[in-house]
Amino acid sequence: MAAYLLANLTIRDPRAFEAYRQAVPAVIARFGGRYLVRGGAVEVKEGEPGLQRLIILEFPDMPAARAFYDSPDYAPLLALRLAAADGSVALVEGWSA
Repeated sequence: MAAYLLANLTIRDPRAFEAYRQAVPAVIARFGGRYLVRGGAVEVKEGEPGLQRLIILEFPDMPAARAFYDSPDYAPLLALRLAAADGSVALVEGWSA
């Protein structure tokens, strides 16, 4: 069953974040991940979701999503992102009918 990484980020350092943004797709792909949403426009229809820069990644399953986030490959990029942006990140199991 697919799993998703959901991130809602506020960029503090655009230059550093751009370095992260350029480097991270290759690491995501190594773990079978792909972008579904990558910071596009958000049109709020109800409530106040507090969305800034929304990123949604899809992975084959929860172990692959965890392996990506916890990997030594991602660790230096995570440090770069944490220095460049604030936000929330969660892993979510998908649903299958």
